[in-house]
Amino acid sequence: MRISDNRNVFGIRKKILLASKLMGVILVLSYVFFTGLPLNADFSFMIWLVFVAVLICVIDLWMARFITKPVSELNDAARNMADLDFSRPCKVTGHDEFGELSCSLNLMAESLQEAFAKLEDANRELEQDVEQKRHLLAERKELVDNLSHEMKTPLGVIRAYAEGVQDETDEAKRQNYAGVIIAETERMNRLITTLLDLSALENGAAQLRPERFDFVEFLETVAGRLLMDIPDADFDLQYELPEQPVYVNADKSRMEQVLDNLIVNAKGNVRPGGILELSLKECDGMLDFSVYNQGIPIPQENLSKIWTKFYCDRNAKCSGSGLGLAIVAQILSMQCLPYGVADQSDGVRFYFSIPVVE
Repeated sequence: MRISDNRNVFGIRKKILLASKLMGVILVLSYVFFTGLPLNADFSFMIWLVFVAVLICVIDLWMARFITKPVSELNDAARNMADLDFSRPCKVTGHDEFGELSCSLNLMAESLQEAFAKLEDANRELEQDVEQKRHLLAERKELVDNLSHEMKTPLGVIRAYAEGVQDETDEAKRQNYAGVIIAETERMNRLITTLLDLSALENGAAQLRPERFDFVEFLETVAGRLLMDIPDADFDLQYELPEQPVYVNADKSRMEQVLDNLIVNAKGNVRPGGILELSLKECDGMLDFSVYNQGIPIPQENLSKIWTKFYCDRNAKCSGSGLGLAIVAQILSMQCLPYGVADQSDGVRFYFSIPVVE
């Protein structure tokens, strides 16, 4: 929309001047005409007054149409813009100053609306940045707090056994103490590595790299490494897998973490002589995985807590870091894969689903 710099011959000021001159001429000519009629002078003057009144009404209507109404509409449009309402543009048209003013107001409204939209976008981005920084600070504080809390026990053990090594003269006991110190050091290293990995997943520093692979063969490989040929195994392994390959598209290394944690968790909680069951079924374009261990069911009020960090520390039977299921939940959530846990009459079943691809 452009506003012409050329003033139109029919501008408002010129219209008013033309109307006033025209009215003056009409008044003079009408006065001459009516007073020259072969009528009574007073009667002729009264007719002329009626004519003047009609002329004034006509001029008033003309002024209302060409001046008062546009001014009112311009005023309403300006008031709406002052209230930051840009949804109703000024509809005054014409080639005079009012039309140009209407165009200017509409241009200003468009510019202001665009400026406010950009300002809102910038404000939203700023809020997101602030929220992200706040979230990162909270994550960092949580990481430090968790590390501080989890390091107390192994550091205390290391210090106690280190003091024992200093005072112990029996070489066999010194070697035993040194072995405990090494084991606790390795435990600390695993804990730090796992916690940093989980933190990277949560704050987006770790990116997923999906690829197409056969999930049946993948599960057989992982389960075989974790469950087969274990000399001290005291459980009955059962499994149900598709006979043909089933392909999925996911981050293979991260899905290996998921299977590792779920299977190791089931193996660690299956009761002596109990059943550990792996199941993989294809249904309606989804591949449903589940692992069941016969053992003590999880209390109903704790089912939602098992995915949180360090939950296992509150479970006397769990000897891990308590981060495995939290990593499982984070990896599956990042890939938008449904997952869950369900108590059964004599055990617990963990499960998740993943779309099948051709």
